[in-house]
Amino acid sequence: MSAAAPAAPQNQAGIVIRPSTEQDVPAMLDIYTHHIRRGLGDVSLEAADPDDIRKRRKNMLGKRLPHLAAECDGRIAGYAYAVPFRKRPAYRYTVKHSIYIHPDFLGIGIGRRLLAALMESCAASGYRQMIGYVDASNAPSIRLHESAGFREVGRLPAVGYKFGRWTDSILMQIALGPGSSEPPVPLPPKKPAARNP
Repeated sequence: MSAAAPAAPQNQAGIVIRPSTEQDVPAMLDIYTHHIRRGLGDVSLEAADPDDIRKRRKNMLGKRLPHLAAECDGRIAGYAYAVPFRKRPAYRYTVKHSIYIHPDFLGIGIGRRLLAALMESCAASGYRQMIGYVDASNAPSIRLHESAGFREVGRLPAVGYKFGRWTDSILMQIALGPGSSEPPVPLPPKKPAARNP
């Protein structure tokens, strides 16, 4: 059972948004497992293992995409990352994102801070569009995205089935940087894959 939600840090001074580290993986796994077991937004049915989280994190960092952690008074309160929207080269300037918040830290601005940091990092790296898939019943997430400037661009009815019911996804989008108002600048090259000794 979760402890009572902590009081919001004054002026959010106690919240630090930073690149995730290998040491954050166990906390990220706990947060992700909670969302798999209770949430409709991620339609995974089986919990991830630490190696899966580590691989995802390394993969995103290798592609020079942000993988961020939110730390609140020494605890990992949430994490977020961006991934390529599609594998085909024509889509290389578009990313989609995921944000997961620890249940003890909901409603105190962690998601807002993570989303803003993701958008800033992706825009600085030359990405031009960001996509979010939001469960249609998740009103707080929809409000968060709208407050950040995302707009609904589509609805996918009954695309997920979890907890004995069908779920709809809302497709939300925001332009980053100059968006489509000018041609893109080539993205930085990917980091070379690390070799095992």
